[in-house]
Amino acid sequence: MHCAVAAVSSPIFTPSPRKMSPVFCKPATAPPPLSLSSTSSFVLKQVPQPLNGGEEEGVGPSKASPVLKRKRPAKIDIPVASLRIEESKKTSDLDRSSEIVFEGEGYSVYSKRGRRGGVLEDRYAAVLGIHGDSKQAYFGVFDGHGGAGAAEFASTNLGKNIMNQMSKTGDEIEEAVKEGYLATDSEFLKKDIRGGTCCVTALVHKGDLVVSNTGDCRAVMSRGGVAEALTVDHRPSLDEERERIESLGGYVDCCHGVWRVHGSLAVSRAIGDRHLKQWVVAEPATKIVKIRPECEFLILASDGLWDNVSNQEAVDVVRSLCVGVDKPETFSACRKLVDLSLTRGSLDDISIMVVQLTQFIQ
Repeated sequence: MHCAVAAVSSPIFTPSPRKMSPVFCKPATAPPPLSLSSTSSFVLKQVPQPLNGGEEEGVGPSKASPVLKRKRPAKIDIPVASLRIEESKKTSDLDRSSEIVFEGEGYSVYSKRGRRGGVLEDRYAAVLGIHGDSKQAYFGVFDGHGGAGAAEFASTNLGKNIMNQMSKTGDEIEEAVKEGYLATDSEFLKKDIRGGTCCVTALVHKGDLVVSNTGDCRAVMSRGGVAEALTVDHRPSLDEERERIESLGGYVDCCHGVWRVHGSLAVSRAIGDRHLKQWVVAEPATKIVKIRPECEFLILASDGLWDNVSNQEAVDVVRSLCVGVDKPETFSACRKLVDLSLTRGSLDDISIMVVQLTQFIQ
């Protein structure tokens, strides 16, 4: 099959960069425990990379400046057997960057390094025109922790693994996504790379939107202006997650107002995290939604946004710039959401992708 791939920083396509100045903020307080509800989704992914003066995450190489973006979109015809996804340039180059900026066809991505310092650990992926069909696509946002290695690996390999599983399971999309996540986790654990990554992916397939996640990256859709969460944050504070961990002999405790697995990790599901793998699983939750005319756009973002901005607030911000206007400004919407979270005290990396769903209505 052939796919048109779009992503930040790649040797094949170089998106235009944008620079953002850092904002100093105070930390946000941890949210109270929640209850788990079902979700589901299917997605392909890519990794960020700096590009000529500001492109980072994505597919393919490109010459990037050491200071901006990391996403990289590009269109490529790729056989299914060797599906390629956008990858970031060199990790060292990407780590020196403070932002990732990319504007693709009907979607945009913006990532901002947090005020805590260190490296930008987030990545993203985008694949358009899967199987040569403009109505099929894959998108993903990856929030790394303990380094950028896991997010980079997942953004490069998760999409390919999902597509490989689809060739085996046919229309069993949810099962293909699950096996794709588990295969990516297994492959990563064989590498000598520390850390882990939360993931949220969205696959557009035969008129359906398949959304999946592990960890606290979240997907929110605007249905006629009303925010609809398509994922549930996998955190140790959830009764179902705590009970699962304890049934396996693990424990959950609260440290400085944040519930953690073994007093360490603040999420209960993720790809990687070898030292906690018995309790921190990579199995995703998936939700499938039929894309209808009232489905306006999808927001995929890391917890750096959702810890400070509500689902409805995010939808309202994006809608004012992307719905009912002559020229939708998806990138401006991403940047505005990042700025809003920063002004409310976020110290974490923040990554946001906005996808216009109307382009996929069949």
